[in-house]
Amino acid sequence: MGLQGGGRLRPVDLARLYGLSTQAIRNYEAAGILPDADRSPYGYRAYTPLHANALHAFLALVPGHGHQTATAIMQAVNRDTVEDALRLIDESHAQLLDDRRTLQAVEAALRDLEPVPQERGDTFVGPLSRRLGIRPATLRKWERAGLVRPRRDPRTGYRVYSAADVRDALLAHQLRRGGYLLEQIAALIGQVRSAGGVAPLESTLRDWRARLAARSRAMLTGAAALHAYLGCRP
Repeated sequence: MGLQGGGRLRPVDLARLYGLSTQAIRNYEAAGILPDADRSPYGYRAYTPLHANALHAFLALVPGHGHQTATAIMQAVNRDTVEDALRLIDESHAQLLDDRRTLQAVEAALRDLEPVPQERGDTFVGPLSRRLGIRPATLRKWERAGLVRPRRDPRTGYRVYSAADVRDALLAHQLRRGGYLLEQIAALIGQVRSAGGVAPLESTLRDWRARLAARSRAMLTGAAALHAYLGCRP
């Protein structure tokens, strides 16, 4: 909805273009999202199509970059530090790429996860650590981080890992090899537990993929609107 040409716009005119309140327009100007408006001798703001293009660019940037980053991008452009704005955009794209890689790693880890049938029974820390090729101390560290939750044998006090614990340990091991932090893995394993296993997470992963795709498309839309705004700036 970018505008071209001359003409003056009242705050209410600019607000109506995007279904906003006049207070929101004033707030955006005060925040540096819009360039400063000229004032009449009586102190009334007078906006132009340049301000409409700035508002269009900002609103287009928000879905892909988030409100805070979109604000910082517009502030940088309006103070004529376009390089700072471009760096912020690059950082957003890098974050999106990192999120895509995280999703791919999670999908790969779940896809390659060995089925652990319940009839396999319980296991102890020694056999499980040997199976994974890690030290027992690592399993104890994962337990403290919430990645595995073995019960204790009431007679011996030894840790006993159920089939679900083995599944969680296998998933943690694969994700650790992919470079993911314990707190990131704990969040995913929490989802696996709440979903009742790996299979119900397929809908979550589909939704995750869809949200990343929508964000990517939104970044393209925001880039086009920002490009138009840069082109009409003096």
